[in-house]
Amino acid sequence: MNHRTTAAPQPVTLDDVRGAQKMLSGITRVTGLEGSRYLSRLVGAPVHLKCENLQRTGSFKLRGAYIRIAGLLPEERAAGVVAASAGNHAQGVALAASLLGVRATVFMPRGAPLPKISATREYGAEVVLHGQVVDETMAAATAYAEETGAIFIHPFDHPDVIIGQGTVGLEILEQCPEVRTIVVGIGGGGLAAGVAVAVKSLRPDVRVVGVQAEGAAAYPPSLAAGHPVAVPRPVTMADGIKVGTPGEVPFALIRELVDEVRTVGEDQLSAALLHCLERAKLVVEPAGASPVAALLADPGSFRGPVVAVLSGGNVDPVLLQGVLRHGMAVQGRYFAVRVRLTDRPGSLATLLSVLSELDVNVLDVSHRRTAPHLGPAEAEVEVHLETKGPEHCAEVSRALRAAGYPTAD
Repeated sequence: MNHRTTAAPQPVTLDDVRGAQKMLSGITRVTGLEGSRYLSRLVGAPVHLKCENLQRTGSFKLRGAYIRIAGLLPEERAAGVVAASAGNHAQGVALAASLLGVRATVFMPRGAPLPKISATREYGAEVVLHGQVVDETMAAATAYAEETGAIFIHPFDHPDVIIGQGTVGLEILEQCPEVRTIVVGIGGGGLAAGVAVAVKSLRPDVRVVGVQAEGAAAYPPSLAAGHPVAVPRPVTMADGIKVGTPGEVPFALIRELVDEVRTVGEDQLSAALLHCLERAKLVVEPAGASPVAALLADPGSFRGPVVAVLSGGNVDPVLLQGVLRHGMAVQGRYFAVRVRLTDRPGSLATLLSVLSELDVNVLDVSHRRTAPHLGPAEAEVEVHLETKGPEHCAEVSRALRAAGYPTAD
């Protein structure tokens, strides 16, 4: 649905974004634009990936953080800055402050991944672990700002931050002047708002499509209501876009300039992350893979050439392992089956012999002899298999039943 409304005075202009681009020269990378033959075949037009996952600090966040901190008055810089984040914004603020010689304190949830905590410290910030969720961490950071006079650097709800993120849009137009559609993930909305300002100012014909995770999709109801509406308990693996309430400043810009906001599910995010790793050879976090998820979900609805913004690559290794396994399961390449057999010597070997003839890779086997539904001479084996797709999974199930093994897959 097109939610664009009558134009109103903007807090962010094309000249602002152009100025930010000059200021960021030598600070941020002009990240590459990688073509995707597989996605291009699906869409029926060229598809390019804008690799902000390869940006310094691993995401686009450095752009906005640097512009925001660079714009502070000398007395404000002297007071230091404070931020709250589970990862990407934390690292962006830490490095930006370090480059500008400003003291930074970053509040992070106690459950934040250790690699992100370590990286934030290594970029020069003092890290304070507080709360279990980002809302609690945000409250602590704002209280710290009030107590100490430090300047709070919001992750998305400030014009300077949006101006910095808008430089991604300028780079896309320079790298792919023939672009017709830009797809970008949306959390609070800073990146999408900035990209939309830059792109629509120069190329109003380019379609800008935002993507949210279904479990944290605050923008669709907000756009329908005409004002920010909170999602009470956002739930998604994509922590980079796990925001319960749109920012006031980006919401106004997105409402005016973004053509459409779509949602994707967790299965689609997993499949997209797996696609980026296997096909594009790019490590991308779930939030960064959200535009690819939208392309995979409905490729025929995008007018090309298309640019999908991979907004970040800071994925926790533990989460990555689980997401990849989930993505393989969604694609029918990871299959778990429970088989009941007679508890006697050689029974497991016989089962594994049947599986070997089916050309599957056995990843794990667990054996249980005691359960209410098992007879005294029965055992249950759960086998985790690597398979070749849904048809192969169905073939495995049929073959096991034909061989006399009752299954519960």
